[in-house]
Amino acid sequence: MHRRLPPLNSLRAFEVASLHMSISQAASELRVTPAAVSHQIRLLENHVGLPLFVRNGRGLALTDAGAAGLRDLREAFSRLCAAMDATAFWMRAYHQDQKR
Repeated sequence: MHRRLPPLNSLRAFEVASLHMSISQAASELRVTPAAVSHQIRLLENHVGLPLFVRNGRGLALTDAGAAGLRDLREAFSRLCAAMDATAFWMRAYHQDQKR
């Protein structure tokens, strides 16, 4: 059975917001508006069917559901970055060979 994954932007917004525990700081890092980050987090919460944050005044706190997969999500983003670094390395090598 194939499960539909949530949008990558929603996962990234959640990951960065959880790092800072702040929508506005996440927006600054992602170079989008706070409303865009909030929207992406709401999409993810709708996808999983549970709140991922408790919004308290100016800050955030992770719910148990939000904290549950966070380590795996961060590891997944780290692995994606490593995969893209490896691809970029081979692309540079390929283009160097093409110039010869």
